Amino acid sequence: MAIMFGMAITSIKSTYSLDVQTVQKLEELAAVWNVPKSEVIRRAISQAAQSLHQTTADQKIQALENLQKHFKKKGINFDAWKKQIKEARR
Repeated sequence: MAIMFGMAITSIKSTYSLDVQTVQKLEELAAVWNVPKSEVIRRAISQAAQSLHQTTADQKIQALENLQKHFKKKGINFDAWKKQIKEARR
């Protein structure tokens, strides 16, 4: 267990096989950033995961925009629809 900024952080030891070029890049990044290789891997995974979620968010926005365009082409009036729903709820 590591201690970081006064908090205990659980660490799990793992073994992975990497090709020579990847190990060289890993070592280079660790030297440039002045951090252990495990920290380089943590940062890379964190950034990749964040990128994955961002892509998903972009895809959701694109899907919503496509849906809005589709409804607009069909002539669906959302203001009238909202008014109808409000009246039905009363």
